[in-house]
Amino acid sequence: MAFKQVLEIYELLESAKVRGEEVASLLRSRGIQQVEVRRVEGPKGSTEVIKASVPGNKGRKSGGPSPTLGIIGRSGGVGARPEMIGLVSDADGTIAAISAALKLADLKERGDSLPGDVIITTNLCTTSPLIPHEPVPFMGSPVDMKILNDEEVDPDMEAILSLDTTKGNRIINHKGFAISPTVKEGYILQVSEDLLRLMEFTTGRRPVVFAITTQDITPYGNGLNHLNSILQPAVATRAPVVGVAITTEATVPGCATGVSHVVDIEQAVRFAIEVSKFFGMGKCSFYDKGEFQRIVELYGSMNHLQTSGKSSPT
Repeated sequence: MAFKQVLEIYELLESAKVRGEEVASLLRSRGIQQVEVRRVEGPKGSTEVIKASVPGNKGRKSGGPSPTLGIIGRSGGVGARPEMIGLVSDADGTIAAISAALKLADLKERGDSLPGDVIITTNLCTTSPLIPHEPVPFMGSPVDMKILNDEEVDPDMEAILSLDTTKGNRIINHKGFAISPTVKEGYILQVSEDLLRLMEFTTGRRPVVFAITTQDITPYGNGLNHLNSILQPAVATRAPVVGVAITTEATVPGCATGVSHVVDIEQAVRFAIEVSKFFGMGKCSFYDKGEFQRIVELYGSMNHLQTSGKSSPT
């Protein structure tokens, strides 16, 4: 269970005064020594990027063979002050990512070290701007998405889980969490059977997959409609990316307060922890490497979908 860690992080972040160093200090006190906090300035303010590395007992950093998993907590911000008072719905991804780091630290302290390294990144802003959007407003970000990707997507991540609140839509009508198909280098690939199995194990229910479109895997700022930013890490890496969406049956704005559901966040955290275990053991694949090679041979590279595209029609 990860309820303790989720509640601990929820209480820490539900503050207009919380700063990245407070989060870093908590993680260091629980045994994670590799924690960085970096302030990033943007046209609409600033945010703090938090990066924590949990070394495995057979991880790359120690020269071992086990692959490195990335867990990214996507959010525009944890607060939208002064317009909104308190922790917003969009904070769920940040809460989940930091809670996963804390749970991994507690496991390691008790002797349960994972085989592979895990890198956890997210950003912390208590005063994010709001953006008009249908059917409900989006949480904006004080900094450009490309800058956030540069900060949050680590080149050592060999596969990425992108955790994000995904409630402001009519696409996913399920309360809990859902996963996306795997996205790699501009391709939307088959949903990972290994991830479906682990989702069944952690929830005790049938797995839920949410639909994505080509627009969703292109960079922000190109004028196209996006479900949200959950798959933005996929434009900044060659590693396979899977979105882990914390969801509701009803449409809930990302800027709404009092709408975070601890049970749903905790399920997403446990799922991320289990993926961390099995990925490091080489028993969880995000995609079929042979099939990916074949699709590229047949249809060529789709890397152009990771770019801003043409500046004007030809």
